[in-house]
Amino acid sequence: MRNLRKILRVGLPAMIFAMAAYGTNVTTVYVTPSGSTTSGPVSASASFTMGVGFVNITLTNLGSNPTDVSQLLSDLSFTLSNGATSGTLASSAGQQITVFSGGKYSFGSTGPTGWGLRNNVSGGLQLDALGFIGPAGLILGSPGAGATYSNANSSIAGNPAHNPFIFTTATFTINIAGVTSATTITSATFSFGTTPGQNLIQGCLSTNPACGSSPGPTQGVPEPVSFTLGGTGLIAIYFIGRRRANSRRSRPPQS
Repeated sequence: MRNLRKILRVGLPAMIFAMAAYGTNVTTVYVTPSGSTTSGPVSASASFTMGVGFVNITLTNLGSNPTDVSQLLSDLSFTLSNGATSGTLASSAGQQITVFSGGKYSFGSTGPTGWGLRNNVSGGLQLDALGFIGPAGLILGSPGAGATYSNANSSIAGNPAHNPFIFTTATFTINIAGVTSATTITSATFSFGTTPGQNLIQGCLSTNPACGSSPGPTQGVPEPVSFTLGGTGLIAIYFIGRRRANSRRSRPPQS
């Protein structure tokens, strides 16, 4: 019983502290407002999941069968509620796609995107293709009917400088000191095309009714099951121990 009390005295507070420290990783989605255009219609989303010391970003070109390279995603700028303006790009991933003359295409490998991270950009950070792998490596939307990019002009189809692209979605993990699950994204700006500083679209929260259609709501990611089970187990041990102790005290003395 003495060992049990020691386990509970040390283990239960430690488990409660760990669960509180982990908290809930909150995912926030920014999208381009409905009706956004560059040389043609554009649509994109950026999903931010905050954790302790990092942010995971999923950047998606929601457009379909684009005409011009100016409809392809080339960077994402964002600001954080804690005022952070610097970080390091830990990883990125996406699937390469090459579009040939006539609109046919083929998939390449899945791996690092070649994008980089710029610090201290407009009070925040910027994921960027143009200053790193660009003008190749921009994020291309899905093909049109007949599984071809039938609308694509020469800035997309068969363009050796711009191919290969990233197919629809790229993911990134950025390490940022001071970020927690309580940190929020206060703004996000999408950039399209191969000319830096042009075709900028200010994003809006997907939960904002004025933003138009949205790919999904802001949501929370619950703590790992291991924390929940571990905490429940320690609590169960505590009550079992109390029950046994009470049972012993209630027994009549033996003659």
